[in-house]
Amino acid sequence: MPKHVYIEDLKNHVGEEVMLCGWCYNKRSSKKLHFIIVRDGSGLCQSVGFIPSLSEEVAKSCEAVEQETAIKVTGKVKKDDRQVGGYELEMTSLEIVAESKDYPISPKEHGVAFLMENRHLWLRSKKQHAIIRVRHNIVKAIREFFDNHGFINVDAPILTGNAAEGTTTLFETDYFDQKAYLSQSGQLYMEAAAMAHGRVYCLGPTFRAEKSKTRRHLTEFWMVEPEVAYMELAEDMDLAEEFLEYVVQTVLARCENELTVLERDLDKLRKIKRPFPRISYDEAVEFLTQKKAEFAASDDEELRKLSEDMLKNGPGDDLGAADETAIGITYDKPVLIHRYPAKIKAFYMKEDPENPGKALCVDVIAPEGYGEIIGGSEREASIEVLEAKVKEHGLSMDAFKWYLDLRRYGSVPHAGFGLGIERTVAWLCGLHHVRETIPFPRMMDKIWP
Repeated sequence: MPKHVYIEDLKNHVGEEVMLCGWCYNKRSSKKLHFIIVRDGSGLCQSVGFIPSLSEEVAKSCEAVEQETAIKVTGKVKKDDRQVGGYELEMTSLEIVAESKDYPISPKEHGVAFLMENRHLWLRSKKQHAIIRVRHNIVKAIREFFDNHGFINVDAPILTGNAAEGTTTLFETDYFDQKAYLSQSGQLYMEAAAMAHGRVYCLGPTFRAEKSKTRRHLTEFWMVEPEVAYMELAEDMDLAEEFLEYVVQTVLARCENELTVLERDLDKLRKIKRPFPRISYDEAVEFLTQKKAEFAASDDEELRKLSEDMLKNGPGDDLGAADETAIGITYDKPVLIHRYPAKIKAFYMKEDPENPGKALCVDVIAPEGYGEIIGGSEREASIEVLEAKVKEHGLSMDAFKWYLDLRRYGSVPHAGFGLGIERTVAWLCGLHHVRETIPFPRMMDKIWP
């Protein structure tokens, strides 16, 4: 029996007879030929059957094959640059493993609502397949970067008794006789781990009960969160820059085929190399004020519409989605915005001793209007200051006792950040909505399949 090989390995078997095990991606036939495109998860390959040379049984099987029929195809591997994947199989036999009748996702156009209802099947489509493979390589590059820089992976809990950023956007659940929450972030636990191991990171799911239906929001998403002892804000920003450059350039090198399928402009990704622009929050507000006037007077209707939503929160408040978009479409590299007003940032962020009222924090805004992909800060190291902030934010001192212990026993300057996987996938793949960046998205109106 011919050896079972994967389509991505056909280059190593030219001239040999092999077996492909997969599904029918597409089929067309003429009087003398069957053209069956096989997919097996690793790629696509056209299998050509010359009808007069096929046995009656194989010919009947070829006739019966429909979209997504599970099949085993045997034939000789032939190099052909004109074909999908660059190789072709000269079919000698075909076995139907399982039928597929009336597959709901046909080659015709379907609406997004229909495709999301059939997400479990939509994953098989060419572009969705490419997205998930890019996502895999993003996660792989993230782990490689930190593993190669002396970090260790420490898993953070998903169920937690305290909130990292307040309880208003938390999913609450009963935990025996206590209240518990689905984690917003692993950061607080990474701070504890950094005091033990120096350089750590976690990568896992996080949850936000924010009632938002924008294209940038999911209720369940994945984050990577590094934390480093004896690190201050400037070094934290350096780490974020080096990390982003590595991830983008590594994924670009490994996923050129997938990104091409997605029609991504690769030249824009090639520009993602250090140094990245750095501006303070105050400089960002000044920049946005100028851009708002410029966009309002533009002949471009989209820019005029964008200007209407810019700086809606007002000076001293957090930047909105329109503000991040305006910054992102102006620069061709990620932009690091640092030192936001402390009053709008989380309680654990250290205030700038040289600029009272400002937090030693940074947000990284992706180019092309993809919004914030990284949020980070230097953490408050003083137990007295942190205790005051816990009280000021109305948080439970008992719930944060363990967190305060980190300052009580050998406190040191430390910093870190969190990168959202889905927004990064959206940016690198050039996708409009994050719902396509994760295999099974969870949104306000979607908890299935």
